[in-house]
Amino acid sequence: MYGVEMNSSDPHKDTPVLFAGENSAIARAAAVMIHGRGSDAGEILTLAGQLPKDGFIFAAPQASANTWYPYSFLYPIEQNEPCITSGLKKIEGVISELNKKKIPHERILLLGFSQGACLALEFAARNPARYGGIIGLSGGLIGERIIEEKYSGNLSSTPVFLGCSDSDPHIPLERVIQSSQIFKKLNGQVERRIYKNMPHTINEDEISFIKQLMNSFQL
Repeated sequence: MYGVEMNSSDPHKDTPVLFAGENSAIARAAAVMIHGRGSDAGEILTLAGQLPKDGFIFAAPQASANTWYPYSFLYPIEQNEPCITSGLKKIEGVISELNKKKIPHERILLLGFSQGACLALEFAARNPARYGGIIGLSGGLIGERIIEEKYSGNLSSTPVFLGCSDSDPHIPLERVIQSSQIFKKLNGQVERRIYKNMPHTINEDEISFIKQLMNSFQL
């Protein structure tokens, strides 16, 4: 999928957002779910079937051409623009709409897998606040290298989970470690779990952590 042509200055602006769980009129909490490269919003929403539903609305934005940005997350950010900025704006828009439905940041779980995890983590690190939780499944902060000075603010003890294989073909372990250090610097309560020889996937231990976190929400 590398090299996908995205000519628009805001390629994800008009893509749909899919929903599951509670109706937005009665939902008291939300999980924003960001899919990976080559996947789609419908597929990441299937994960909602394994998670607590009472009180939760699940929102999954769709990437243009099923790709949030064309090259590896380890490329210089400039080479993945305007797609990264567009993806971050898409997440911001979803969260803003949830806020309008009286679901505050502290009851919003931001979750992504693979490319979606990279985008979700980058959004949270650039926009620190007290979220309900930040879940990065097989992902890390974006860029050829991490520039610590780019990230500032306070996550106010937001739970942050980073799960990844020790031998993931797409996500270097060192980048996961560096990302966890940034989130600690931003005052996140970081839980980093590295799984031996796990393929590029989501495992039961990660799902169990997400369940426990969602069950801890004060609804």
